[in-house]
Amino acid sequence: MVDELRGEHGVEPVCRVLQTAPSSYYEVKRREREPSARACRDVELLGEIRRVYEASKGRYGARKVWWQMQAEGHAVARCTVERLMRQAGLQGAVRGKKRRTTIPDDQAAQRPADLLQRDFTASAPNRRWVADFTYVPTWSGVVYVAFVIDIFSRRIVGWKADTNMKTPLVLDTLEMALWARDHAGTPIQKGDLVFHTDAGSQYTSFAFTQRLLDAGVEPSIGSVGDAYDNALAESTIGLYKGEVIYREDPWKSMEQVEIATLEWVDWYNNSRLHGACDKLSPAAYEANYYQSLAAAQATISAVSTPPGESHAHTH
Repeated sequence: MVDELRGEHGVEPVCRVLQTAPSSYYEVKRREREPSARACRDVELLGEIRRVYEASKGRYGARKVWWQMQAEGHAVARCTVERLMRQAGLQGAVRGKKRRTTIPDDQAAQRPADLLQRDFTASAPNRRWVADFTYVPTWSGVVYVAFVIDIFSRRIVGWKADTNMKTPLVLDTLEMALWARDHAGTPIQKGDLVFHTDAGSQYTSFAFTQRLLDAGVEPSIGSVGDAYDNALAESTIGLYKGEVIYREDPWKSMEQVEIATLEWVDWYNNSRLHGACDKLSPAAYEANYYQSLAAAQATISAVSTPPGESHAHTH
């Protein structure tokens, strides 16, 4: 306002009416002409913050923006990222409430035991998987989306969208997960994998249980009505709802939900940084594991080779 009126009335009279000291106005103008080193750096950092934030499509909060900037070599404090994002009005995706979808199976005596007991850790890929599904309201009806997650890397190894929540929804998701691991050259070894779910009737059905047994997978079921027994799957679905579903209103069709889910799963597996994965993406975390395993096996092989012998000849 002072800038607009100073030419007609002068700085001092305008400041007097606004009850502002002229010296304060002149100090602000000086800072505009001669910005401090901190102000210049803030402008530079905010540009990088916006780039990382926009690359995540607005899903990253300050913590993950900070992780990504650190990974790229930017020396910046987390509190600085938080301050600049707050000033710029940049906020990551916020999770919402999850409505119950699975229908409990009353045949408790016939259900598999809970083999995880809320221990959501794994020593390697394909040792422990968890699964669950959620719903998405659309103009054309409710869409149900199921996921299978590898506990070791938090990688989504299987998913499917459908217009009903019957057994084929979760069975097809399992088939996709088994195929994906086999196609990637890391097939399931019989007896190694535990597949954990809640006590929904879809997961306790004969067809689903039989498919697990045929694949050499050990079923595990949490207690009825206790989300903590399948907390990792619940958490992943919370991310999905917060980073995809709640950001679009309304959803119009199952096809629209499928395309958005496909895009998110690809980003989640290959780009999204995860605290449980040493601030790496699930795919990068698994790649590091297999590289370390191959290096260890090569070392063991070299040590066990008798002197004067080699495993291969170079021509």
